Amino acid sequence: MSQNRSSAVMQQRSEPHDSLDDFPTPPWATRALCRHLQDGPEAIDLGLMSCREPAANRGHMVAPLREYFARVEASDVHDYGFGFDQRDYLFGPDPDPVDFTITNPPFRLAEDFIERMRRTSEVGCAVIVRSAFLEGVGRHQRLFSINPPTIVLQFSERVVMHKGRLSQGGSTATAYAWLVWLTGHYGTELRWIAPCRSRLERSSDYVAEAA
Repeated sequence: MSQNRSSAVMQQRSEPHDSLDDFPTPPWATRALCRHLQDGPEAIDLGLMSCREPAANRGHMVAPLREYFARVEASDVHDYGFGFDQRDYLFGPDPDPVDFTITNPPFRLAEDFIERMRRTSEVGCAVIVRSAFLEGVGRHQRLFSINPPTIVLQFSERVVMHKGRLSQGGSTATAYAWLVWLTGHYGTELRWIAPCRSRLERSSDYVAEAA
């Protein structure tokens, strides 16, 4: 029997309940967000701000964030051996506020992450999620009807994420977008991230992974 490779099936990113949901984010995708925050209509000066990455994994998002922010605090619930604090972001009292919180949250915990991120981010917060995350009656009732994102940044080209590793190659049927909440901004605007991988990707992004 041949594998069902329909778009609906291939776009699923289903993980066991106790999974770490280990899908490293290509650094160029994080640079695309930071460029948009700096150069877009909001023109935010990230170089004066602090940022928290609470699902740091192997640091593939932390490194590009440090190119733009004055200070980046990084942690993860699991110790991947890259020197980040081991901490459960959702456990205990809220952490001290930072200017921004930016992360690729575990899919099944994304709503909980967003809730805490919004409470503890003074300027704004952003999550990279499957574009299909915007669907769902329950999610609409719990999140989007109450606290919709300020900006939906849809990637025009595919962001390839492989389980457990960062890769320069490969393909995916899954579409991704950044959801951005900015303090003091209301309503939701849909924007597109124009093709930019060729400009924002660096060979050095993959050195640690290859080693």
